[in-house]
Amino acid sequence: MGSMAGRKVVRALALTAGMALSMVPGRAVWADNLTDAFIGAYNTSGLLEQNRALLRAADEDVAIALSALRPIINWAVTISQDYRRTNTGGIRNTEEPSNFFTGLTLSQLLYDGGASVLGKQSAQETVLSTRQTLIDIEQQILFRAATAYLGVLLQEETVAIRQNNVELSAEELRASQDRFDVGEVTRTDVALSQAQLASSQADLAGARGDLSTAQAEYVNAVGKGPGRTAGQPSLPNLPRSESEAVSLAQRNHPAIQSAQHQVRAFDLIVQQQRANLGPNVSLNANAGVTESYDNDDYINDARVSLNFNQPVYAGGRLAASVRRAMATRDASRANLLNVQKNITQGVSDAYVRFQSASASLRASTERVRASQVAFDGIREEATLGARTTLDVLAAQQDLLEAQLAEVVSRTERSLAAYQLLQSQGLLTAERLGLAVQIYDPTLYYNLVKKAPAQISKQSKDLDRVLKALRRD
Repeated sequence: MGSMAGRKVVRALALTAGMALSMVPGRAVWADNLTDAFIGAYNTSGLLEQNRALLRAADEDVAIALSALRPIINWAVTISQDYRRTNTGGIRNTEEPSNFFTGLTLSQLLYDGGASVLGKQSAQETVLSTRQTLIDIEQQILFRAATAYLGVLLQEETVAIRQNNVELSAEELRASQDRFDVGEVTRTDVALSQAQLASSQADLAGARGDLSTAQAEYVNAVGKGPGRTAGQPSLPNLPRSESEAVSLAQRNHPAIQSAQHQVRAFDLIVQQQRANLGPNVSLNANAGVTESYDNDDYINDARVSLNFNQPVYAGGRLAASVRRAMATRDASRANLLNVQKNITQGVSDAYVRFQSASASLRASTERVRASQVAFDGIREEATLGARTTLDVLAAQQDLLEAQLAEVVSRTERSLAAYQLLQSQGLLTAERLGLAVQIYDPTLYYNLVKKAPAQISKQSKDLDRVLKALRRD
């Protein structure tokens, strides 16, 4: 009898799970798995698009820094009104000439102690740092998708268990009423069964509300509503030990690599600010036509000059700039140490979480088995008068709690596994092998790193890339 009752529970659980899914409006008939959630999040995340745009902005900083090493040519137009008053040998003379100049001006930096080159190198390190930040953002997006998928799955299983518990409570109420009708139990037993049914119905309503909340989070994280879920995902490949996971994270995690590039960038900025204390040499030239409004006179002239500048006193600004750069560099070094410590702790926390969740799942599975056997036995004994209604209801509640604890433990184990993957820097679209168009950060950089002129072919290629990005 016990095994038959157990099979009835399993069948009812499966049936009510299907009923719970079918009652959700607008659900698709296909099955969504965790990979689908990853793909949806990667393709629709506004946060990813935001940080890709920030990376392109950092790419442009390299082009801007490079432009300081190139000649600057301008077409200039100047309209001037002069005023001169002279006194020569007692003769006073006043002139107010009006002139118009148009022509080309050129300025070329020849030497600045390497400051401009250091600025370009610093911008390149910033690009590398921003790329790693983008990868870290990608990990956060994918982990949120995993959390959203597992959250929906957890609430669906919870609704199914709660629904099954309602059916069991209703069945127990009917049994109590039948025993009351023949005088085997009192009205108190019937009231206890009625209270149990009402409590089960209230819990089911709450579980359905939690499912709706989980589905809303899924839409936000993944970009579409969940279809029929395909069940618990298989666990990813995980490290054999905590020390192996920490070692991999220290070498691979994008947050650490980003902080390392930041330190190099600020080191170069310190050198750049020191170079600004030295001399700089520039070549300047202009050629054009100067006409007078007062008459028909004009002058075609050209000028070339070599300018040497050595800062002598700038109010303390230059020295303060060096000290400020040094302080910023020191802050970035301290940040690197903090990031390394945080990553190590994150790996340890995730590893312990996974081990604890695995142990909890094993215990919960055994608890469900034992609770099911106990419930079936007590229920059978109650039909023979050896157990009270209260005993049956208590055993039913123990079984319910065991089933709920099992699904929570299973979800916790999956979450811990993907958190461990993220803590090592391995939760990326490329490493997961997702069927998506992987964003290539070097494509845009290679088009802008040489600072192409607006009329060049590369500039036209850039226009096409930007238009494609805006359409996406």
